[in-house]
Amino acid sequence: MTTPFRLEIQQVSEGGHSAWLIEDHSVPVVSLAWGWHGGAALDPAEHGGALAMGAALLTEGAGPLDNVAFADALRDAGIGLGFDAERDGFQGSLRALRPALDEAVRLANLAMRSPRLDDSAVARVRARAVAGARAQLETPRGQVGRAFWAAAYPEHPAGRPTNGTVETLSSLPEEAIRAGLARQLREGGVLVAAAGAISAAELARVMPALFQGLPEGAPPEPAPLPPFTAFGRLVVEVPAPQSAILFGQPGLPVTDPDWEAAQVVLRVLAGGGFSSRLMEAVRVQRGLAYGIGAGLDVLFGQGVVVGSSATDNARVAETLAVTRAEWARMAEQGPTQAELEDAVAFLTGNLPLQFTDSRRIAGTLLALRRNDRAIGWLNERSDRLRALTQARTTAVAQRLLAPAALSVAIAGRPEGV
Repeated sequence: MTTPFRLEIQQVSEGGHSAWLIEDHSVPVVSLAWGWHGGAALDPAEHGGALAMGAALLTEGAGPLDNVAFADALRDAGIGLGFDAERDGFQGSLRALRPALDEAVRLANLAMRSPRLDDSAVARVRARAVAGARAQLETPRGQVGRAFWAAAYPEHPAGRPTNGTVETLSSLPEEAIRAGLARQLREGGVLVAAAGAISAAELARVMPALFQGLPEGAPPEPAPLPPFTAFGRLVVEVPAPQSAILFGQPGLPVTDPDWEAAQVVLRVLAGGGFSSRLMEAVRVQRGLAYGIGAGLDVLFGQGVVVGSSATDNARVAETLAVTRAEWARMAEQGPTQAELEDAVAFLTGNLPLQFTDSRRIAGTLLALRRNDRAIGWLNERSDRLRALTQARTTAVAQRLLAPAALSVAIAGRPEGV
């Protein structure tokens, strides 16, 4: 009999902070991940991209160390350190050999507590951000992403580009970047996860040092995500031989008891590569597109069903017709028993692959904490998946999927739509 995959997650608390830890001394490497709610949603509309630029600037010099000295300090100790602004949160992470952990924590704290934002660094990061925002507008994929989210959430920060636009980035004052970091980097409201060659006692020792000197309190709460706006079909004219397609609809909250059943339904419909119904119908049977897929994106604690494809302009109409037909068939009939068993076998068997190195482990633990999971949630997941029945997944498919509400954004010159 196969031994069930189980994780030994410890909860560590110290100095007002708490962390989840998976301890493993097989290699002398430690990974920490930490994060706050908030993210780019806290940027004022006129200062879009401020927090994303701030995240990039945190490793461009801090305290007495300019960008070169800071990079040298990281390199000399073999430390990986990074920060990332997301739509609804902000994350930091570090990875270091066990003897360099204290130095890694010191540099991470210095970056958060005393970022320099030197003029040369701001100019360099701004130029890179503007170039990236401009490049997005040059491709159908970049155009369709911006159009889809703006139409789905027209009055909410979720509808704006996380990294800002050419216009907001070009005129972004340094004060807006500092204000964005000050709003986000707080001593309170932070979630922590750790993995690797570190004990609970050692983690309790370094946690206060990681956040020492940050302003008290937690970041402001972003506005809750409003209902998904069904916008029908939206076409953005882009002179290209192919069209990029993004389609979606409302999903389920991450705390919904049908969350895992919904994942099974979507894997069968659109998330299983060549084994999915959409891939079979769109690519294998008809050769309409190279690939097509969909899944649940999580924003502000809510799941949003989002899928994508790309095809020749002349084939867009047929691709969408086939997609809608498969969407409706799944909504009506649900998965077959064989499809259910295959999806459950994949999801249970694939779980250990998410825990192959300390960096991935820490990131996964942090994601679980951000989604308000109980500490034993992952260990019980396989049992919950195996308990799913065809009747239940069919009911969830009928509840989840709404073919009439499927909204589609297209960037290109599609024919017949």
